[in-house]
Amino acid sequence: LGAERVLVLTNGIGVVDVSAASPDHQVASDAIDAERIEILRGPAALAYGGQAIGGVVNVIDGLIVERLPEDGFSADAFAAYTSVNDGTEAAGRGQFVNGPFVFTLSASARDLADFDIPGEAESAALIALEEAEMPGIEHEEGAGGTVENSFVETQSVAAGVSWVGESGFLGLAVRQQTSTYGLPGHEHEEDHEGEGGEAHAEEELPFIDMEQTRVDLRGGWTIDRAGLTDLIVTLSDADYEHTEFEGPGVPGTVFKSDGTEARVELGHDVSGVAGALGLQYVDKEIGAFGDEAFLTPTTTEGLAVFAYETIDWDNGFGLEGGARLEQLDLSNQVVGDRSFDLFSASLGAHMHWNNGWFFGAQLAHTERAPNETELFADGPHLATAQYEIGTYSLEPETGLNSEVSLRWQSETTRVGINLFVTDFSDFIYLAPGAGEVDGLPVFVFSQQDADFHGGEIYGEWTWHEGWAGASWTADASVEFVEAELASGADVPFIPPLTWNAGAEASWRLWTIGGDVSIAADQDDPGAGQLPTDGYVLANLRAALDLGELGFGRAGSEAFLEVRNLGDEEVRYATSVLKDTVPAPGRGARIGVRWTY
Repeated sequence: LGAERVLVLTNGIGVVDVSAASPDHQVASDAIDAERIEILRGPAALAYGGQAIGGVVNVIDGLIVERLPEDGFSADAFAAYTSVNDGTEAAGRGQFVNGPFVFTLSASARDLADFDIPGEAESAALIALEEAEMPGIEHEEGAGGTVENSFVETQSVAAGVSWVGESGFLGLAVRQQTSTYGLPGHEHEEDHEGEGGEAHAEEELPFIDMEQTRVDLRGGWTIDRAGLTDLIVTLSDADYEHTEFEGPGVPGTVFKSDGTEARVELGHDVSGVAGALGLQYVDKEIGAFGDEAFLTPTTTEGLAVFAYETIDWDNGFGLEGGARLEQLDLSNQVVGDRSFDLFSASLGAHMHWNNGWFFGAQLAHTERAPNETELFADGPHLATAQYEIGTYSLEPETGLNSEVSLRWQSETTRVGINLFVTDFSDFIYLAPGAGEVDGLPVFVFSQQDADFHGGEIYGEWTWHEGWAGASWTADASVEFVEAELASGADVPFIPPLTWNAGAEASWRLWTIGGDVSIAADQDDPGAGQLPTDGYVLANLRAALDLGELGFGRAGSEAFLEVRNLGDEEVRYATSVLKDTVPAPGRGARIGVRWTY
């Protein structure tokens, strides 16, 4: 969905980067050293943003702790090697307890070279289009095998200290993250004059050099009186900057994003009604600088109040609801100011029966203000090979979402179906414009009504002491989404019909499994996009339980994975770069995960 309709957070606070400005900008949050990842939908998601109609992904890094750990010292480590990109990954964490204080250190690194692919980087559809538009153009035979400039190098170091008492906690954490990564699919040629005045073309390989420093402060206090349970206060400040280099030593556009976010949540439980009331404040500035900058500096200031409530009865019936009222002010140095008053609300109901049946339904009204890029962009965006133009007059995007879920569950079986319908008023999207500017096709942020609907049918099965004496699990699902604008045109970047299946067997120290995804062709790509071929993607995995062997605690393992077993050409219809950057080909990944 993009544009933060799926909201990515770190410890419940925005990541403060520029990933929403472009689909190829890396999110400044890395799950490699995360303690856990939360997925929030429905009323609970409104506590973090009314725009998150697709849900919230909250990465918990564990640098600030709320309870004293049982162990005075703990550590965990991870290391892996991947053959498809000659890539190495490593992460480590240590935690030490001294009285009421808990000290946490964390570090991670990735070094991934250009990844291998089974065929050409350009899709057959794009090659055919180029040959039709430019008869006689020659495509180099056998030029495939690697996606040039797809390398990634990241490093992250972090530290946290927490004080934990009988009735509360207070913690401070600092994280420094750097990353250098190529922009595959954006290579372009520059003409240079060689010796003797002979002109030649030199290919430039653009890349991004990114750095972010983030400081988090969080405290909580237990109240347990007058129906109030606790008070949680969070404050975060982050400075982000990245430079888009047109080639080694040739800096181009510089993106900067500095932001501060604060949250206060007051929990309560009154007569079985449990939830939280909260206040959220955001102040951030984002801008692009340089000759090819497409977004002039913009300040965003927002204030929101929210509530989230749940109640469950003994008969299995329950209700949950949430609401959010928000004021958002955006000020651009060149174009001017825009202000928005937004209201979002969600109500859900569910019923559990003793015979294993469950039914749930949810209705949500959401309002999303256009972001900085959608309003104020005007310039070449080389990272997406587009000339992007924002529209100052855009109105808030409103969504009316309804979902139903039905499932049956026993000790060994779980089957169900989920269906959703979302009607957007003034849906914001990037539409093809007229002509080109500086050799780049023009795209304009536009809006019109749109309809999304889709669903999932799934099943999960477990057999204890099954075939060959192993414990088996299996799952299967089918997913579909359709989206259409009011004009009758298809919404771009929608996933195709997809079937998934997997199985896993555990026997003594070993766990062996595999999964397969079968995606249909996407023949309704939307205006300005090309169709995407389907694929069959199969993976295998085997793991040895090191904890049972006495090397580490439960969860310690050595593993071997084979991804894309059939070496298929895989292109995701949801990717802006699908026609120039396919997914990696077949590769093995071997690693170890250890905890103490």
